[in-house]
Amino acid sequence: MILEKLKEIIADHSGEEAENITAETVLTDLGIDSLTTVEILMDIEDEYGVSLQAGEIGKTVGDLIAKIEEAKQ
Repeated sequence: MILEKLKEIIADHSGEEAENITAETVLTDLGIDSLTTVEILMDIEDEYGVSLQAGEIGKTVGDLIAKIEEAKQ
């Protein structure tokens, strides 16, 4: 499932515990800045084989999941 793996990726880069991250979590609330966003996007590309731009990811983890699913189609 995308959410579980994405929670791990975000936790690795934000310092937040994965179990505290939900689809409703706002990415900026985790202290994710533009550099961290790029690092997360690189991990997403490695994991899912999709390429996303920083401006496409949306506001929440759920928004990011939707973009990954859309890009995989």
